[in-house]
Amino acid sequence: MDKIINTIAEELNIKPKQVEATINLIDEGNTIPFIARYRKEVTGGLSDEILRDLGERLNYLRNLEQRKEEVVKSIDEQGKLTDEILQAIAISKTLAEVEDIYRPYKQKKKTRATTAKAKGLEPLANIIIEQQETKPILEIAKEYVNIDNLSEEDKKNKDKVVATPEDAVQGALDIIAEDISDNSKYRKQIKRICYREATIQTKASKPEEKSNYEMYYDYQEAIKYIPSHRILAINRGEKEDFLKVKIEKPEEKILQYIERDIIKDETQFTEMLKETILDSFKRLIEPSIDREIRSDLTEKAEDKAIKVFGKNSKQLLLGAPIKGKTVMGFDPAYRTGCKIAVIDETGKLLDYTTVYPTEPQNDVENAKKELLKLIEKDKIDMIAIGNGTASRESEMFVADMIKETSRDVHYVIVSEAGASVYSASKLATEEYPDINVSIRGAISIARRLQDPLAELVKIDPKAIGVGQYQHDVNQKKLAESLTGVVEDSVNKVGVDVNTATPSLLSYVSGINKTIAKNIVKYRDENGKLKNRKELLKVPKLGKVAFEQCAGFLRILDGDNPLEITAVHPESYEVTEKLLSNLGFDKNDLRDKEKLENLRTKLKSVNVPQMAQELEIGEMTLTDIIDELSKPGRDPREDMPKPILRSDVLKLDDLKEGMVLTGTVRNVIDFGAFVDIGVKHDGLVHISEMSDKYIKNPSDIVSVGDIVKVKVINIDKDRQKVALSMKV
Repeated sequence: MDKIINTIAEELNIKPKQVEATINLIDEGNTIPFIARYRKEVTGGLSDEILRDLGERLNYLRNLEQRKEEVVKSIDEQGKLTDEILQAIAISKTLAEVEDIYRPYKQKKKTRATTAKAKGLEPLANIIIEQQETKPILEIAKEYVNIDNLSEEDKKNKDKVVATPEDAVQGALDIIAEDISDNSKYRKQIKRICYREATIQTKASKPEEKSNYEMYYDYQEAIKYIPSHRILAINRGEKEDFLKVKIEKPEEKILQYIERDIIKDETQFTEMLKETILDSFKRLIEPSIDREIRSDLTEKAEDKAIKVFGKNSKQLLLGAPIKGKTVMGFDPAYRTGCKIAVIDETGKLLDYTTVYPTEPQNDVENAKKELLKLIEKDKIDMIAIGNGTASRESEMFVADMIKETSRDVHYVIVSEAGASVYSASKLATEEYPDINVSIRGAISIARRLQDPLAELVKIDPKAIGVGQYQHDVNQKKLAESLTGVVEDSVNKVGVDVNTATPSLLSYVSGINKTIAKNIVKYRDENGKLKNRKELLKVPKLGKVAFEQCAGFLRILDGDNPLEITAVHPESYEVTEKLLSNLGFDKNDLRDKEKLENLRTKLKSVNVPQMAQELEIGEMTLTDIIDELSKPGRDPREDMPKPILRSDVLKLDDLKEGMVLTGTVRNVIDFGAFVDIGVKHDGLVHISEMSDKYIKNPSDIVSVGDIVKVKVINIDKDRQKVALSMKV
């Protein structure tokens, strides 16, 4: 266990004590959001991101230790375990290294070498590899010719016959070739050489065909430098049969390395061993090393893509809500018409319809008439337009239409990723059993402007769609990572237990889908919960689940004013003592004037001194002070608000040098896509983000950020706009 603790501490650049404490908390069944928020004293204030990385590495390293034990046991049962093997397994840092050591001891399928061993040619292989025999090898090999000693039946079986001395020597060399390929020391060194010096080369499978992979039709790059997005692009091009991929290695160097280790002096065996080493490399080592390197590169690229995807998704989930507004959801389309849904400030559906202002109908006048009527009737403040097919045409129509209303109406372009997935889901059917599937998408678009988090948790995280190659990566890993991102986001914001849907509640720390449904059922049967303690009456929500979830659930108009904050019930007593020391009590949180005075007092608290007096950790006290300073405040209010528009830009309106304000829609390895109000998002390449060197675009921008950009290139044929943030 100490080994695992030290490895994780070194990798994550944290103290072994922090790792040990966190592992104990995880093993006791605490969730990552709970540990991150309420056990800061124990972990030394580790963030949810570091805690998730720690959990992942802990899982991997425990699996590694388990595999090591299995391998040692298997080799021992074969009677072949040595101190050297034990030592090699003990110092292995990856599953691949352990499997390389185990390779010679694995039960093999039938190979040329296993057939030769079955013919009894292993002693001859040993004579050749020792290179000490002076008698001609074909003379020695005669002793292994067995054709005269076999029955007529066995003579028909090629796997049993050694017909000539040459056959015997060839069989012995097959055994040596396989032994070379199974040698973990060689494999480790060959991989090391490849990672240092090999290049990945791609050629076109169909040079005459145009595709998205044209830059890779004749391409090469050093393995040690190739970025993850290029690996995933090459993989996809190969899968779609546009590319042939090869790893070009320093073959001469590899062969010389093995020869130096095997060939002792110039003997009768020298040439045959050189040929055998070449055969072993070409036939056995190279194909499997290629697979391993490609698999390793892919895994690292996928992990990076998943991290980018998770980071972008988190920003989208934590987008600033727009509260207290009546919103028209506008789901654009061509042939089937644009679906419209109006929801009030609480998210309740008021009206819905379908209009046809886009091609092929182009019924602009009737669409205008109908929507202007709805704007007046339902007192609409904002229009949320989905950013999918026909979005820009719809935007032009909306910008034109709102000029004709007396109300102050703005529109916002909203990511509609996953809206169609939600529309057809079981959950949407339960929420709107009598509403057409296509209208549900417009409801989702409107609601995600009002509260992105509450709406997006209803959708499979994969469908949120703000990353690179999310359909190409390991789907199990992606799902696990995104579930973690959603959990962290939900628990960061907190959830109103009396209004939340089961889908939102199920992401709260300690609450599974069954408990989430039971909370809603309890609410329906007994009315609103008045305090957190009442949660213990919910079926299947026991003391353990209560400890994990209580601090993340809010009761806005209940018995205890502390329950509109993230203060955990375990800290109520100490919080009331703090308030009392400052001359207040918890009910003052509901009085605006007293709350202002309390805020002033809280700012002057000497944290180390007060923590000692209250016998509480400084980090916990700091969190309590923050919560009391802003009871019931949504942390998303600090996030950038969406850009409200009332007019539209066309590609033809753009000119190089123009400075615009845009919303970051997606952040990828090589830059960021920014919505500047034209049909296609513009690309800010990583080189145009800053005058300083940037390793990662996400160090500079996040999804949802509002940024100033300059137009530096317009490609009208390809409908592409290049932007710069060096304004």
